[in-house]
Amino acid sequence: MRIRWETAVVTETAGEPSPLHGLQEVRVRLGNGETAAALHDLGVGAPLRPGDEVLLNTTAVRLGLGTGGVHFVHAILGRSDEEGIDSPYGRSANPPEPETQEGHIMKLRYTSLQRAVLSVEEPSSPHHALFAESRTLNGMPVLIGELHSMLPAAVCWLRELAREAGAPVPRIAYVMTDGGALPLAVSGHVRRLRQLGWLAGAVTYGHAYGGDIEAVNKYTALLAARHVLEADLAVVCMGPGIVGTDTVYGFSGIEAGELVGAVHALGGIPVAMARISFADPRPRHRGLSRHTAVALGQAALAPACVPLPLLPVAAEAALLREQVRQSGLARRHRLLWEAPPPLEHMAAALEAYGQPITSMGRAWQDDPAFFAAICTAAGAAYRLLRDGGRDKP
Repeated sequence: MRIRWETAVVTETAGEPSPLHGLQEVRVRLGNGETAAALHDLGVGAPLRPGDEVLLNTTAVRLGLGTGGVHFVHAILGRSDEEGIDSPYGRSANPPEPETQEGHIMKLRYTSLQRAVLSVEEPSSPHHALFAESRTLNGMPVLIGELHSMLPAAVCWLRELAREAGAPVPRIAYVMTDGGALPLAVSGHVRRLRQLGWLAGAVTYGHAYGGDIEAVNKYTALLAARHVLEADLAVVCMGPGIVGTDTVYGFSGIEAGELVGAVHALGGIPVAMARISFADPRPRHRGLSRHTAVALGQAALAPACVPLPLLPVAAEAALLREQVRQSGLARRHRLLWEAPPPLEHMAAALEAYGQPITSMGRAWQDDPAFFAAICTAAGAAYRLLRDGGRDKP
């Protein structure tokens, strides 16, 4: 295991810093003269300003990784305040603390960046009593995805279906796993969804942090979405970034299968968003992704509703059918083959988001099957909500 450390000087900051416990975007100049982007966690350090000397973790960038492809500020090494005294954080050794109740559950445990959060289950939480007794999801549909980009597309389509029906928009909670990015603030999609007022709230569990609610594990995170945020429907997927090794089980998205079991055990309705693509050049992700086939076909130990799009291109439809047959999904789950929404209808729903939604750099025009699969699954979840869970798996 290795970490690449480098020192740099902040040259500019991008607008106002995010709220406390968010991230600040900066530009830095490294010792070799190179300039680059970096992220600074405001939960562990005061906002940066030009001229600050910082210690960077440059490991991911130096390895050429797409995930984590920016530098991260680990510490402020020097700052000259008005009186000319160097100190790590100017006049204060620590960033200001928010006026919130103190928690005692540690995230990023046993590292130099461990931090205490007020977890929803702990005795000092105002919601502790909810978790001191057995609770269920009361039949709540839960959309389960592998990629973070599935979140905004699913929310857009759920809102579009409500608009079409002339019905109230359901309260949608986002549950972020720790399979990808750990700080919620890394997600531009969550930032945008919050700006639009399209989320009832966000829950972060495991070592993910920064949600409106912090939880210890996936079970209590799901229960918090239902009983604390009072969600009608939840979307669960990791934050930005995913780990893959081109091996059968070595990918972080396998957690989707585990989430099916958790939702089922808690009395919810798991609805899986299949990862389907005919634009991805990698054979393992062409058609039905091998990740979906393994997560649902092997790792999921409980049944789920798995909506699948009836693709208009005959060759693509035939390949998808054969892949689904070989995966054995039908033996474990309830498959729903349905016509996806027309492309122009889907495009209009995504347009309401006001910002591009891409996956692996591809928009709906580049990879319509990917977005068709998400909207097909979101449509099934919406019907389950509307019909009170009838025809659940």
